[in-house]
Amino acid sequence: MYILAERGLLNFQDPVIKYWPEFSNKGKKDVLISQVMSHSSGLSGWKEPIKHTDFYNWDKVCNLLANQEPFWEPGKYVGYHAITVGYLVGELVKRISGKTIGKFFKDEIADPLESDFHIGLKEKDFDRVAEIFMPGAITSGDLIENDNSESEVEKAALNPSMDPIFALEDDWRKAEIPAAGGHGNGKSIAECMALVSNNGKYNNKKILSKEILDNIFIEQIMDNDLFFNRLIRWGIGFGLPVKNDSWMGYFNNNQICYWAGWGGSLSIADRENNSSLGYTPIKMEEDLFGEDRTNSIVRAYVDSLEDI
Repeated sequence: MYILAERGLLNFQDPVIKYWPEFSNKGKKDVLISQVMSHSSGLSGWKEPIKHTDFYNWDKVCNLLANQEPFWEPGKYVGYHAITVGYLVGELVKRISGKTIGKFFKDEIADPLESDFHIGLKEKDFDRVAEIFMPGAITSGDLIENDNSESEVEKAALNPSMDPIFALEDDWRKAEIPAAGGHGNGKSIAECMALVSNNGKYNNKKILSKEILDNIFIEQIMDNDLFFNRLIRWGIGFGLPVKNDSWMGYFNNNQICYWAGWGGSLSIADRENNSSLGYTPIKMEEDLFGEDRTNSIVRAYVDSLEDI
């Protein structure tokens, strides 16, 4: 999205319907791209029952979102768009560039940076993939405190309930599931985040300007997340430092952005120190943001930068 904005092909304050007219259904004509990217658009999940195998059908899940009413007034609250954000952003990329999100990422980021990260993996690379696992066979349903909740947001978070073993399926590996199905390692994540920490340049390739990346650090919303029940602060497309009960409060400057993956994976960019970090565990931690191991890694990262 930042590359498209850099080229003048979109503005973060544009309504989504400017590029995706069908999205206007059910009260969404004023939803902004910035709201999608800051998880405040109200489309944190699907209302119609789906299975994880529906993620392999791009048009189906995007059409469902286009025809769905938001769970809340867009821009008023924040609720993690765990899987939907990938399809919402990916459909915009497809409509503007003519390329799928996986193809666009490969052509515009991974190949120029020579970074081994993929959205949609080729079968020839399957034997390079480590098999992640969750001790105790925890699913996303086990993370909801009240599985009888009347909250539509919490119900949507269980539609479908996610099991880490889904990621071991061949169809999952091949599919472009942008928010949950990327394949890479700590090094490749750090390389991609280095574009942010080095003002758009890495590996002698200048891809983005500092000026367009400044948008990352403009706060869009800070509130108690309706899904996490935890204070979260978003810029455009990235989390920003915030004092909550996790590692998100460890940072000591305002030029840091990040996000994490279920089980403890990490992507962090520190523009003040021109540093980035990526982490991809095989053994997952239960908490959506990671637990002791993830906290220790972030603490060590922050402390090491202060010691330089």
